[in-house]
Amino acid sequence: MRRSDPLILGGGPAGSAAAIMLARGGAKPLILERNLETGDAICGGFISWQTLATLEQLGLGLDDLGGNPVTRLRLFTAKRSATAPLPKPAIGLSRRRFDTLLLAHALKSGATLERGVTVREICADGDVRTSDGARLSVANVFLATGKHDVRGAARPRSDNITLGLRLMLPARPAMTALIGDAIELHLFEGGYCGVMINENGEGNLCMAVRKSRLSAAGGDVGALITQLGQESPALGERISFAGGAPVEAISAVPYGWIAQNTRPGLFRLGDQAAVIPSLAGEGNGIALASGIAAAKAWAEGRSAQAYQARFAKAAAKPVTTAMRLWEMGERPLTAGLATRLMGLFPKIAGHFAGLTRIDS
Repeated sequence: MRRSDPLILGGGPAGSAAAIMLARGGAKPLILERNLETGDAICGGFISWQTLATLEQLGLGLDDLGGNPVTRLRLFTAKRSATAPLPKPAIGLSRRRFDTLLLAHALKSGATLERGVTVREICADGDVRTSDGARLSVANVFLATGKHDVRGAARPRSDNITLGLRLMLPARPAMTALIGDAIELHLFEGGYCGVMINENGEGNLCMAVRKSRLSAAGGDVGALITQLGQESPALGERISFAGGAPVEAISAVPYGWIAQNTRPGLFRLGDQAAVIPSLAGEGNGIALASGIAAAKAWAEGRSAQAYQARFAKAAAKPVTTAMRLWEMGERPLTAGLATRLMGLFPKIAGHFAGLTRIDS
């Protein structure tokens, strides 16, 4: 039997946003989530002012979310630093809490959820094959598996190979006082690092590093992190709070990729639609915007191809701007110039922050 109601693959922000909107329109979406429990994704703890407004549309307000207030951007290079106010207040929130709240709201809205189901393949005829051998016949699939690709709908491999690293910094008064209400960006040759405090006082330290830097460190992640801390004293001070915390990693992140088209009935969401460099702090914004746009397209009878083309156009400016900022930030000369300019003209930070937001 062919399922006419949408099937959503992935219970993260993109899948949950789509489920909420679809259920509001009278559909009965089913979410398949491979994890038995909601985990804490490596990156994505920054909830921007624009994402907060989108969450209000979905029925989640600031009081529901909690989170650590974030009002400033602090930029570092090895030798310079500058601070500027954000255009509007944002928050730091762990992905575990964020994803849990959104998914619970999706279920309250009328979606259903099956956990522990791993999708192995989206077949040529549109059917979905799971790891236990089941084959689901569906008319419409919403692909929201984040950075994890599914056979039959995998994103193309990129020559721009990037490694994502994360260290969780235990809650300590000295660290909280040091970082406070700022989102920090530490720029270094071949990558960048973002640091912020989440709702429970922990520090979330995430890096995006060119694979060439790991190779230069002999393929040793620990040696690479030590080297980066030595190159940038401020970053090294933050890393020291980690103690013996394990390093989490994800490889081959295709930053800058945007899905320009899709097959009939396959709506690509979140990182399966557009992958923005995490320094922009707009990954959650793109996830929610894609889920909302795809659900509206389905409800209005528009094709997956029409949705994908329209969303690609909407994502082009923020993704391209973020890629250009990253390219500037990983070169010592331009990174130093950008830091100096932000120190002299703080409002420039708000201008570029606006250019990396996506409308929802």
